[in-house]
Amino acid sequence: MADIKSITQLVESDFNATNQVILEQLQSDVTLVNQLGHYIVAAGGKRLRPLLVLITANALGYRGNQHHVAAAIIEFIHTATLLHDDVVDESDRRRGRDTANALFGNAASVLVGDFLYSRSFQMMVQLDQMEVMQILANTTNQIAEGEVLQLMNCNDPDATEESYYKVIKNKTAILFAAACKLGAIITGKPELAESLHNYGLHLGLAFQLMDDALDYVADSEELGKNVGDDLAEGKPTLPLIYAKQNTTEENQTLIKKCIEEGGLEHLEEIQAVIKETKAIDYTLDKAKKEVAIAKANLAGMPDNEFTEALSVLADLSVDRTY
Repeated sequence: MADIKSITQLVESDFNATNQVILEQLQSDVTLVNQLGHYIVAAGGKRLRPLLVLITANALGYRGNQHHVAAAIIEFIHTATLLHDDVVDESDRRRGRDTANALFGNAASVLVGDFLYSRSFQMMVQLDQMEVMQILANTTNQIAEGEVLQLMNCNDPDATEESYYKVIKNKTAILFAAACKLGAIITGKPELAESLHNYGLHLGLAFQLMDDALDYVADSEELGKNVGDDLAEGKPTLPLIYAKQNTTEENQTLIKKCIEEGGLEHLEEIQAVIKETKAIDYTLDKAKKEVAIAKANLAGMPDNEFTEALSVLADLSVDRTY
């Protein structure tokens, strides 16, 4: 069980059932909703968040179909955030394809993102579990706060490691946490909900730390988006924050300028500073510590191939090139 493909195969029938729910719930009488919704969902990606719901539920011995709906809800919420993110960030490439806003326009992307959010709440009602609704409502609100925090951090050369962590916790990690916690709630194992929440939270932090490292060192084609996107948008991610704190005054001035103004004019110079200061090594060390914490939270889980898959997923979150 060494890669994401073999882990996905463990729950292949559940994954197919979840995809069927997604396709059914994407249906709308409005043509543009169908077109844009199918375009972004068909882009695929790693589908880690819905996979976490399915793996967690199976690890706890769940027998039923509510985890298919829950996994689809998680994917809809995530997809909605991507649509809104790409508009805010003015991105034109994601998962190796043109972004939805590049093809359909910003207005359509925002509105279809709203459709996916509202459809996900309709699906929550179908599950008829107040605790599930509470988890997802709080999570969606926290993600929105994370987006605003990131907007406040953008072009701010004085952003700190603390403020960076606050952004990635709210914007990314909290949905990983919710996906895992849902598995416990749906299965009727509330005593494991907190541990699984913590597993997912630290997995999400590791995942985002690795993403932010790859933005400076990966290959564009393999990464599926433009290398240096964070710098272009003036986002002070951890590699940049650390490099700024551990370089010469001249380089600090350059980094501040790049954060304030955005753009890729100085990308190669910034990459050189990041390499010189070992900022990527620092970021990866932080990610590996998050992986260790995530795996420690699996201690109370049943000993089976699904729990093993959760442990492997934590390792894979940092052992990747895209």
